[in-house]
Amino acid sequence: MAGGVLVASTNGRQYEGKVTMFVLVTCLVAAMGGLLFGYDLGITGGVTSMEPFLVKFFPGVYKQMKDESGHESQYCKFDNELLTLFTSSLYLAALIASFFASTTTRMLGRKASMFAGGLFFLVGALLNGFAVNIEMLIIGRILLGFGVGYCNQSVPMYLSEMAPAKIRGALNMGFQMMITIGILGANIINYFTSNLESGWRISLGIGAVPAILLCIGSFFLGDTPNSMIERGQKEGAKKMLQKIRGIDNVDEEFQDLIDASEEAKKVEHPWKNITQLRYRPQLTFCSLIPFFQQLTGINVIMFYAPVLFKTLGFGNDASLMSSVITGGVNVVATFVSIFTVDKFGRKILFLEGGVQMFICQIVVGSMIAIKFGVSGEGSFTHIEANLLLFFICAYVAAYAWSWGPLGWLVPSEICSLEVRSAGQATNVAVNMLFTFAIAQVFLTMLCHLKFGLFFFFAGFVVIMTIFIVLFFPETNNVPIEEMNKVWKSHWFWTKFVSDVVVDHDRQVVV
Repeated sequence: MAGGVLVASTNGRQYEGKVTMFVLVTCLVAAMGGLLFGYDLGITGGVTSMEPFLVKFFPGVYKQMKDESGHESQYCKFDNELLTLFTSSLYLAALIASFFASTTTRMLGRKASMFAGGLFFLVGALLNGFAVNIEMLIIGRILLGFGVGYCNQSVPMYLSEMAPAKIRGALNMGFQMMITIGILGANIINYFTSNLESGWRISLGIGAVPAILLCIGSFFLGDTPNSMIERGQKEGAKKMLQKIRGIDNVDEEFQDLIDASEEAKKVEHPWKNITQLRYRPQLTFCSLIPFFQQLTGINVIMFYAPVLFKTLGFGNDASLMSSVITGGVNVVATFVSIFTVDKFGRKILFLEGGVQMFICQIVVGSMIAIKFGVSGEGSFTHIEANLLLFFICAYVAAYAWSWGPLGWLVPSEICSLEVRSAGQATNVAVNMLFTFAIAQVFLTMLCHLKFGLFFFFAGFVVIMTIFIVLFFPETNNVPIEEMNKVWKSHWFWTKFVSDVVVDHDRQVVV
């Protein structure tokens, strides 16, 4: 999501237009980029818990898992650096790819980046599905990471620029919804392939299907008016704007898009701008929101749910079914955010989600501590296992209607035009960096911190919730061009923010 310009109604006006079927179909096809990301998030943990997969690529982990000597702690059965590299390499690749994708998206257009993302993901999925050694596996993961990086860069931007302003928020959260659907779909596929000798190949290879659909779909999609203007295709941009708005008279909005594009071209050093004192709130939130999002502990569930459940004594089928259940909760709870974020605001969702996640993590950590202790030896009864699953689902629900979607929404709406590309790039880079870090160290942390891992993440939830209480002003229904007033009226940020604002004619005034 780094680079480019996101323009809705840059002067606060509402434009005429319809919600056309063309826009809905176009945005549905584009949102499949989120499906790719979600599918990979969900598929990895299930595959790494499949015995044939472990026997072929990670025999040391399989041996630990099958150790019946009683000397091997349950917490450490899956602790293996190569196994975590299989998961985390994708997110490091996505971090690197996001910077290349920024240039591609700006110079060649949004649809070109989506096509590139789908193509990278397609090749990576096929390499993983047909892998015969660990090298093919890791190379495939890196290519999948490039696909994710390109899709996360281009798809949200495409949706924002194609959608009418009155449903822009809903369509943007549709990207998050597709991610959750991808996770759920992956969990279901893992459940049905887990007992097949080559089930892991099917699970990894099926990722090629949505990638093919995205490649074909993006090939036939039209590019956004913003992108076409950015690349000097003004006549084509006006025709596209008329098509997606369903009316002929789009002169006012079209002129605003041209003006915004010209204004953005004047910003030569957005990275230098965002480090200035008056942009301290934007830089702070674009850095800390994605940082905190990853330290909620959600990746423990999303990446390693089957491994985690299996570690805690669930059988193979039971662990995968538990992942399906948590994936379903994730999808349903995301709908809650879509229908409440504009009604109740961002801050209340942040706070409620934080409190609920904290309570669930303390309960889960305490249950594991009581049953497994420090030694890692023990098991849950059927009733206890169901109770544990309930609190994990409650935790997933809290994340899905708070830090999940808001972690992407808030950074995207607080940055003014002149620092928007730098703010978005910072958001994506920090998110991918810490997604990689958590994925790489989680199994080692589980081995060494044991049940304390849940208390570790609960501690960060307390910190981030206090941070929101003290430093986050409500941004709901605040136009971007008036966001400076929000910071100026805040008890802390007023120390940094100047009185410089941008009026509706885009002239700097004091």
